[in-house]
Amino acid sequence: MRDRYSLVVGVLFVVVIAIAVVNTLGQKDEGTLGLDQLEARWALPEFAVPRAAGRLEGDANLAQDDCETSQTPCPASARREPACRIDTPGAIRVCDFFGRPLVLSFWFSQGGNCVAQQDVVSRVYERYRGRVGFLSVNVRDGRDSVRKTIRRRGWRMPVGYDRDGAVAALYRVGGCPTFAYAYPGGTLQDASIGELTAPQLESHLNALLRATRATRSRKSETARPPRTASDFQSERLKI
Repeated sequence: MRDRYSLVVGVLFVVVIAIAVVNTLGQKDEGTLGLDQLEARWALPEFAVPRAAGRLEGDANLAQDDCETSQTPCPASARREPACRIDTPGAIRVCDFFGRPLVLSFWFSQGGNCVAQQDVVSRVYERYRGRVGFLSVNVRDGRDSVRKTIRRRGWRMPVGYDRDGAVAALYRVGGCPTFAYAYPGGTLQDASIGELTAPQLESHLNALLRATRATRSRKSETARPPRTASDFQSERLKI
């Protein structure tokens, strides 16, 4: 799953975090350096990452389509496997969570109480797991340390490993923890940054569930079904 741009995105992630620290020192209001400023229904970019507790090694697959160029037809030398079409054992594909409302949680150990915040996510996951999908994504921590943390704290929610920070950069993560709340189908409903209590996180999830029900009610006769891996390519943005 290694990406040839891993060094570039790794540096980009470090720069984004540095900017986030400066912004955090200068203001106390919430903000995700862009994630919470995006238009309604922003399509979550596709990605696939190794399961943090597993044995698969490598960087994230961020391919949004099956060609590295815009040429038509695609040259054989530019062919690639899109993130949502891989079937690599031990990989987590974000699109597999698009069948229901989703909360994405990005975290890293340099972020103060970020690890403890995932304990909150874990508790809320146990209560909402039948109604909301959860994907926790660790960014750039040591793999062995992440594995030990998952075992020690007994987390059961899915945890992915963003080794070089590519996914975090793609999602404009500017602080820890960063949460993205998405409608079924993988479009953004809301975003937040900073620590949340369990009741506060549940409030976000309840708002997401209400918004999902309202949307389904308004569009019950015309709504398209949730996207699947077979039909992503016709409507996804190119990265």
